[in-house]
Order: sequence, then structure tokens, then C-alpha cells
Amino acid sequence: MFGMGMCPASFARPKTAFTFALLNNFTLDNLECSTSAMNYYSKLRHITSNTFTHLVQQRDAQTTWDHYRELMRVARQWRQLKLLKWYGFGHDRDDPKDGINVTLLVEYDDSRPGWLYAQSLVMDGNFKAKHLHPAHPEDEVWLTDGKCFMVGRARYQAHLANARDSAERSECNNHRAVNQANTSRHKLEATGIGGCIQMNIDYALCNALGHNTDGISRALTFYDVNCQYNKYLRRQVDNSLHLTIPPGMEIIPDIGLWHFMAIRTSALIDGEIMETLWAPLNIISLSAQGMSTPHWQECLDFQMNDCNFMKMIRIDESNTITQACSCPKSTRRRNEELNDAADPDMVVRWEEQENVAQASRINNPSALDVYDVRLNKARSRKEIELDLLQMSFRRPGARPQLGAATWIASGITIEEVQIALAMDIQRMGRHRTETHTLEIAHRRVRLQHTIDEFIAGAQRYLGDEYDEDDNIQDMDVDFVGDPPDSTDEESDNDAEPGGNPRVLFQPERILIPLPSNLGRDRCEELGIGGLMRQEITLREGQANDMLHAIRVHLADKAVLFRTTVRPARSQVTTTRAWLQVHSVERIINLNSTIYKKCRTQLSKLGAEHLLEKYRELQTSDLKATSAVADPNARGQRNSTLPWFWSLDVQGDSVSNDWMNEFYRVHWLRTKALRDRWAEELLLVGHKMQWTIDFLAHKAQTWLDRAQQNIEPGQDGHRCYAIRQAQTYRLLAEDARAQFIQVNHVFGHDV
Repeated sequence: MFGMGMCPASFARPKTAFTFALLNNFTLDNLECSTSAMNYYSKLRHITSNTFTHLVQQRDAQTTWDHYRELMRVARQWRQLKLLKWYGFGHDRDDPKDGINVTLLVEYDDSRPGWLYAQSLVMDGNFKAKHLHPAHPEDEVWLTDGKCFMVGRARYQAHLANARDSAERSECNNHRAVNQANTSRHKLEATGIGGCIQMNIDYALCNALGHNTDGISRALTFYDVNCQYNKYLRRQVDNSLHLTIPPGMEIIPDIGLWHFMAIRTSALIDGEIMETLWAPLNIISLSAQGMSTPHWQECLDFQMNDCNFMKMIRIDESNTITQACSCPKSTRRRNEELNDAADPDMVVRWEEQENVAQASRINNPSALDVYDVRLNKARSRKEIELDLLQMSFRRPGARPQLGAATWIASGITIEEVQIALAMDIQRMGRHRTETHTLEIAHRRVRLQHTIDEFIAGAQRYLGDEYDEDDNIQDMDVDFVGDPPDSTDEESDNDAEPGGNPRVLFQPERILIPLPSNLGRDRCEELGIGGLMRQEITLREGQANDMLHAIRVHLADKAVLFRTTVRPARSQVTTTRAWLQVHSVERIINLNSTIYKKCRTQLSKLGAEHLLEKYRELQTSDLKATSAVADPNARGQRNSTLPWFWSLDVQGDSVSNDWMNEFYRVHWLRTKALRDRWAEELLLVGHKMQWTIDFLAHKAQTWLDRAQQNIEPGQDGHRCYAIRQAQTYRLLAEDARAQFIQVNHVFGHDV
């Protein structure tokens, strides 16, 4: 029957047979379209009779034939036969032996460093490839148990029986993968592939480390939760009878860039490549979750095998090769530009810092902190308030000081809320909707309650001589960027929709009794000089907070222009991009207005020495510049930034700590990027040659199979082997041509 192109449903007394064409068609539908056996069988019935599909499987009035089970059984056998044919089991009398396309060196040099021969393993879990408990496990038949990509059942179950996986809470911020994996799901036999349960990954990793790794002593493991997983790996292996790590194998844990923005000297390996490879499995997983366990594993094995073959024949189309050949030049040029702009002595110090960090990064990951800004941040208002509270005391005959810092800080916060409310009212204009008017009214009521509580405690700190009539004027909010002749006429004429009379309830314009609002003379009369000094200190922290927020949001604005506004190609994306920019601009205007109010209050308190440090903001200072968003852009050394970018937060008016730190970090990162791309170019060059050697080895292997003694009547074996040899030979030639096109010196430098 096989000679006739038909595969029988049974081999003892065959009554049903499927043609090779049908089985190939079902296999292809299942592979590319994720068609289940039930849907394909229904498709066959429609092809047979599009009108009376329910009568297709009816032999006569009393007998009905259903070949659905036979189709599933034969399809499983057909997949196994195709895998055996593809891997040469029809030609070799023994198991096929893997060839070697990499020659390991005993001694390494600059052209062939030791890290070049490290094994790279990317680990991840697929939580969509679920599988239900089988209805009749005693009837299951295993065809490729442990022969493909899935583990052998018996040995794996023995490992699970002895392994102990404690459900530990993840210590990694904003990463719930570990906690999600620890959730029990009793209705499922398998919650996915791999996953984040440690004993599953332990088994997979140890088997991968021991597979064809003779002579390799280093392995790089990429895993989203390596920060948590790698802590207990050695302990789990030591306590297991089924887990072993090859002696002398050094495991270097790594994490994807999205999870941990660290600088590495290893090649640019995509730590999230597994996420893209799960895509075809996610489509088939839904229809496969109800299959028997052997059928489920065989279906996924077949999908993985096809995915690997597609990657192999399309390796010359990879963008990584093009990038590895073009990016080293640009990164080297950028690094040279920064070297020319920086002081040579500073470059020497930065190189020393880089060498120390790279030498100790494996045993001390915190050494990589050198690649981040390490400038001491200016003291915030909250930090200053805590210091003042710890130093609070009461001198004999003086006003009570305990809690005064918190009282003043609450008054400063009220001023900030008043400014924010006044700006929102001005932005809404006169023609507001009823919803906006009601929202403003609610905010005014809440603000008034806060002001009442603040004024109620004023007498405790200001004394009995304080009179509420000391504050009779309204607060005048001076917005940054307003024209010189602008007034608050709109705010004064705060009319409601419908032409209602002017609103007299305006708590955002009430001047609260802070020492700065009372004035220096009145404070001296009340004997509250200590409160004045505390407010000056708190105002300094407020200025630091506002300038820091302005710097951060200016950088965000510049990045938005570069990554969102400029790439926008449609009206929808352009509108959304500008909405984000306007949202950031409103925050910048609010922070700058609060900073301007802070300077005014410092002037009233007589802190002239601080006004020299905290200068007045100009409208031009609040523009986003490319120097902030892209510090490595050409011409950066000739550009200047506003004064607050180089503000010396430590009080030293001579040094320029912020800009020094700014350039130090970007020099180190640019240097690291240059080194990484140089290593990537070296690694990709060798991978090109290894790929060609592998394809040539496969071609020679199939040619040897075609030339070996084949029994009479097996001419088809020889023809198939010759075709396979020719296929791999053409793949090798095409890969070499593509590699030379990308890298003209390929073959001469490897």
C-alpha cells in the first residue's frame, strides 16, 4: 500500500487508508493554519458533499462510519515518519552522528577570545500552551517520547517526584512572572512550556548544559527572572539526584534589557527572542490543549522543528548581520567625538573606572553603577523637613518650635495647590461647561477646608499678638511666560455659565499667614525669627524639587519630540503625540510658576544669598533641546544648556558637577556600546563561517548516505539523499554570497 502512495489505518487487517497527498495536506494545514483534526475532517466532509455533509459518513440506513479517530492516529504516525526521513533514519543503520562545525582552541588570542566559544541559552516560559488532564491515560501510546524537543516522561517525572519547589515571593519590583507561576491550577496537567517554576527550568537548563558541550567551559543564560532564579540554582542541583552541571562550567546569568538596563561586554544577544518564537505555538496551543499527552507533545515538537528549519534557511536575511557590519563604524565615530570634546585627564579617569567595573562585574554587580549618574541629588523639601523636626526644641521664652517645620511645609503645599488651581481656571477660560465649573467648585471647597485648618494652628506658632487682619491682600499668581502687561482680569471676572454674577469665593487667592507673607518687620515684632529661618530652609528644598522636576520633564519633552512627534505619519498619531507634549508642557509651566513664587517668597524673607544661586527662569530656558534628549549628537560640545542644568547642588560655585557627571556617564555608555558592537562584529563573522560549515557538513552527510550500499529496490532512498545534499549545498553557497554582500571582507578575517 505504501508503494501505491497510501498509508493504512492499521497494519494487521487494514480496512481504511489515507493517501500521502491527504496526509501531507493535513500536516501542512495544521502547521501553517493550526487546523485541528476535527476541523480538517469536517472540511473533508464538505469537500465530499457540500450540501448533505451529515450523510457523508453514513454507509446505509443502519451503519455509520466515522474515520476521525483513524485520521488522528495515522496523522501522528505520518509526522513521525517524516521526522525520521528528514533526519536520515531511513538511510543510517545506526543513529546519525552530529558533525562538528566549530574547532575549539586550546589557546585563545585577540582574534579568537575565550568568550567567543561560550554557549548562549535563552530561557522563558509559555503560559498559553496549556494541557488538560487526559481522560484515559492508560490508553496513551508514546511515539517520540523524549526524542525531539520535549523531555522524556519517565526521567522527568522522577525528577519532579523528588524536587521541592518552594513558592517564594519575587523580590523583583513590578515583575509578577514568578508569583503567577506559583499559582496552583488543579484542572491542568501542564500550565505551559517551561514556565517560571524553578524545578522545570532546572531540568531543562541542566540537560541543555550537558548536550554537546564538550570543551565548552562558559555558558550565558538569559532569563527574565534571573535576579530571583539564579540565587538557588546551585542549591537545587546539589539536592537533586537527576540534575547535574558539567564540571568546570561557568554560568553567567543575564537579564533582558527591558528588565535590567545594565551594560555588558558580551555580544548583543536578544534576551527576548523566545517571546517571538512562542507566536506560532500560541496559535496551535488552543486546539491542542485537549489532545492526549503524547499527541500534544508530538504536535508541538513538529511546530518547533519547522520553526528551527525556517530560521536556518533564512539566517542570511537576519538584520543582526547587517547591523553588526554597519554599527561599529558609527559607534566608534561617536566615541571619538566624545574623546575629542573631553579633558584628556578626565578620559583617563573614566577609563580606569570602566576597567574596574568590568573586572569585578561578575562577583559584584553593583560595580556597574558607574554607568549611571552618581551625583548627589539636592536635598528635597521632605528631607529638610525631617531634619528640622529632629532638631526641633523650645528655648525658654521663645515661641514653640515643635512641629513648626511641618506647619510651614503644609503652608507651602497649600500655596502649590493654590497655584495649580489658579492655572487650571485660567486654562479653562470663561466659557466653561457645567461639569468643569462643578469640578472647580469642589476643588475650592477642599482647598478652603485645608486653609481653615492651617489658619487654626497659626496662633500656636505666631503668638497671641498675631491678628488675622495682618493678611488682607489677595495672592497674585505671576505665571511664567505671561506678557508684561498681562493681568488676572479673566480670573477676577470668574463668571459661571449662563451669565451668573461674579464668584466671590476664591480660596486660590487667599494669602495664608506664612512668615514670608507677614514680612520681615512683622515677624520681628512677633518674635518668630526662628520660623523665618526654617521657612528659608524649606524654600531652598522647594526650589531644588522644582528645578529637578523641570529638568526631568524637559528631557521627557525632548524625547517625545524625537520618538513620538517626528515619526508620526498620520493625523491620529500626530494628534496623540502632541497631546502628550502639551501634557508635559503643562507640568513644566506649573513647576516653573511654583519656582517663581518660591523666589518671590525668598526675596520677602531677605535670603539674597540664595537668590544668586537660584536665578530667575526665562521662557527660553524652558525649551527642550537636543542636547538633553541626545547628549551624543554631533556638535554637542559647542552647545550650551540653561544655567539650572549645571547648577552645583553642593554649593560650590566653581565646579560644574552636573555637566561633568552628564558627560562621564555618556562617555562610558558610548564606550561600552562601541566595545559591544566590536565584539558583535567579531562574533557574527565567526557565526557566518560556522553556518556555512554546518550546511556543508549536512550536504556531505547526505552525499555519503547516497553513496553507501543501498539494498535493491531502494533507488528512492538514493534520489532523496542526493536531493537533500543538493539542497544543503545550495543553501551554503547562497549564505556565502549573502554574507559577502553584507561584509566584503568576509572569509579573509576569520
